[in-house]
Amino acid sequence: MSLLRCSARFRAAISTSFHRRLHAQPPPGSRLDEAAAGPLCCCLESRSVVRFRGPDTIKFLQGLLTNDVLRLDPKLLPAGEGGDSHTSYIPTPNLNHRSPPPVYAALLTPQGRFLYDFFLYRPPGADEKLNRTGSGPGSEEPEEPFTLLADVDAAVMDELLDCFKKYRLRSKVEIDNVAREYSCWQRFGSNLCGKAPTSDEPEAVSVGWGKGIDQAGVAAALGNDLGWRWFKDPRLDCLGFRGIFPANSTPPLVEADKEVNEQHYLLWRLQKGVPEGSTEIPKGDAVPLEYNLVGLNAISFDKGCYVGQELIARTHHRGVIRKRLFPLKFVTDNGEEMQQEVSPNSDIVDYASNKKVGTVTTALECHGMGLVRLDDGLKQSSDLRIKGREDLTVRVIRPDWWPVEWTQLQEQRTVAA
Repeated sequence: MSLLRCSARFRAAISTSFHRRLHAQPPPGSRLDEAAAGPLCCCLESRSVVRFRGPDTIKFLQGLLTNDVLRLDPKLLPAGEGGDSHTSYIPTPNLNHRSPPPVYAALLTPQGRFLYDFFLYRPPGADEKLNRTGSGPGSEEPEEPFTLLADVDAAVMDELLDCFKKYRLRSKVEIDNVAREYSCWQRFGSNLCGKAPTSDEPEAVSVGWGKGIDQAGVAAALGNDLGWRWFKDPRLDCLGFRGIFPANSTPPLVEADKEVNEQHYLLWRLQKGVPEGSTEIPKGDAVPLEYNLVGLNAISFDKGCYVGQELIARTHHRGVIRKRLFPLKFVTDNGEEMQQEVSPNSDIVDYASNKKVGTVTTALECHGMGLVRLDDGLKQSSDLRIKGREDLTVRVIRPDWWPVEWTQLQEQRTVAA
């Protein structure tokens, strides 16, 4: 037992150490040039993979997570989208396999506070992909139980597994850490924003000859013959593509000179105002609506009950959200970017009134994210400072992807007041 405890503590220490490095100051010359950033790719060492396997997998997760995971069940998908149909589907080298897009979701406390976030993928079954030789369907392989793979925060892997096993009770679902078998990857950059995964990828459509498109080349560019492929990031188009791939292998479309460390992806997310994981979304404390999880497609208001639903539904329908997570930029009074690190949990204050208006949650170089009072954030005042750092001005940025109604409601309340 002592050996197991030591092993768990060692893995937790390694994950925590990596998260500290990820959010630490990057080396000189590593800054992300947004205009030239794309397509870049990185292996997400801060993320790990959990496997859910068994006949009760969908039912189990549907009652726990904030999003609707029924779309990952092939029996419930419409014909033509990977679901059952009267027309048989046989994979060939000229036809890419069909898989439902991943689902982004969160697990909450019973009080509606954030715990963990998940990217859920359904791997193709044996009859949905080619066999190991690539010569035909893989239906000769033994039938496997229904399986989902979840891209999760590596720093909380052990406690996440314990939490799910507490909820499992008699459900027929196995929950395993498969981090040694799979890795999480992200493709991002300005050149990928808004692109469809098949029609606009130049690497894919350029394969072939004449005026047609070689569909085999398209399939090869998206993934390999065993069914591993890139998917549009389920949160926002501007985040690019995401996928789970076998460990110790390089996914398709990853060029050697375009593979970067994860800090570049962190900077990309900071500029967009997109948090990820239980470090940037404080575990046990964060209100999901304040961290914009509705706009990131993590919450469904049409599904049935789930853990913590009452607070989420009540807050959403009342429409009273006084704070939101904003992208931040730290500059001098002259407008020059401040390259020295700002510590998370630093207070943001209005210099004129000395009133606290928000808190920095994540920071790297001159970029960051912070939970700011909505009325103060939308004013974009030049009087916002880091408490104790009067020489440092905080610019609060409204992301382009925000729904218009978020700001309209606040403006109406301000006028009414």
